[in-house]
Amino acid sequence: MNIHDLSPVPGSNRKPKRLGIGVGSGTGKTAGKGHKGQKARAGRSVSPYFEGGQMPLSRRIPKRGFSNFRHALNYQTVNLKDLEGRFEADSTVTPDDLRLRRLINNQAMPVKILGDGELTKKLTIHANAFSASAKAKIEAAGGKTEVI
Repeated sequence: MNIHDLSPVPGSNRKPKRLGIGVGSGTGKTAGKGHKGQKARAGRSVSPYFEGGQMPLSRRIPKRGFSNFRHALNYQTVNLKDLEGRFEADSTVTPDDLRLRRLINNQAMPVKILGDGELTKKLTIHANAFSASAKAKIEAAGGKTEVI
């Protein structure tokens, strides 16, 4: 086999469709875009929800119900297993300490302690919220939970 014997598999290389090359090109005159109109113009695309200026279906249908999304409280979560490895026994844990140890990112968002993992050290933890399992495990280890 020589380099001049190499060639692509028949049918794998297809010449691109040459649009707008004239009447004799096979896609002639309008280049396969039909006659005039918004979809025939260059650089224009129509959203799948566009109904030609008619009031869209999503706005014609009455809205019902209530969404609590704007008022939902989003917490930064920290698990007990993360506290176990980063704090000494008998220490106080505050959101400032959690930020220094890079367990939380945003000082302004509230902090919630979750009960994943075990806690063997006695810690006093200040946070905005505690899960029931976290509270039980902290108190079982001899620590305290204080809601900010």
